[in-house]
Amino acid sequence: MTWSLTPGQAGDAPEGRRLIEQLGPHEGRVALLMDSAYQDDATRELAQRLGLVPVVPPNPQRRQPWEYDRQLYRQRNCVERLFRRLKARRRVFTRYDKLDAMFAAFITCALIAESLR
Repeated sequence: MTWSLTPGQAGDAPEGRRLIEQLGPHEGRVALLMDSAYQDDATRELAQRLGLVPVVPPNPQRRQPWEYDRQLYRQRNCVERLFRRLKARRRVFTRYDKLDAMFAAFITCALIAESLR
């Protein structure tokens, strides 16, 4: 798992591509579950170049929609539930920490606690 802090006004797709690059190349078929913010061609091509299988529904307005594994895409709710559990921690939700380093450290601790659950 990899993650990063970004400013509130930063776009998701450019940061998502940077995080996908950090994952590096993969052997075999490894699915990369993404939400619709990452359905642009550049993000999907990057994932495919690294040996990942992008699983993201196309925008209904696209002229050439692609097929995706709907059953696999439904498993993305595990990630969404993780975000909900992290936001249930008051310190994450209210962002009491003034320094990004302290906020990132607490999120790391919360992720460790979640993985031990």
